[in-house]
Amino acid sequence: MLKIIGGTARGRQLKTLPHDDASIRPMLGMMKKSVFDIITPKIPGSLFLDLYAGVGSVGIEALSRGADRVVFVEISDKSISLVKHNLNMLGFENKADIVKSDVLKSFHKIQNKYDIIFLGPPYKDMVKNALALTYPTLQNIALFSLLKNDGIIISQRHIKEPVNPVAGLINFRNEKYGDTMISFYKI
Repeated sequence: MLKIIGGTARGRQLKTLPHDDASIRPMLGMMKKSVFDIITPKIPGSLFLDLYAGVGSVGIEALSRGADRVVFVEISDKSISLVKHNLNMLGFENKADIVKSDVLKSFHKIQNKYDIIFLGPPYKDMVKNALALTYPTLQNIALFSLLKNDGIIISQRHIKEPVNPVAGLINFRNEKYGDTMISFYKI
């Protein structure tokens, strides 16, 4: 069960994929609470980018807590349908844009400068091979100058996924949750 944990939609459930469908890995409640406790002061009035959006739980949490607008980027039609459903169910559809895109191949479709960027790429592909999407995604964020000067990036990745330093980004905080690492960046 996936719930909104704070803000105007607190306690509301989100529609997600069946439990046995592993193509989407939503952020766990404890981890989401911790991340949002850290970024709470930056959320009201923010422009938020949710990369690898899945069912939209992170971006919708931001809307519930006062973000002005969220751009959801996802490639899966199934996921996009769930994001649309969840936005409509909560009345947030007018505060959101959905971009169907492969985050790494079509980054030029993502325009604007954002206050907060969240990326939660999949850890594994459909045949369970480990993926390493965090570093190239961070490189694209820097290359396309998507972060505002006082903005932050929150990156969720498997703890064993290597991430080298990215020119133009400063890693200022890391939090470990089981096999997941949450890293915070600024410019």
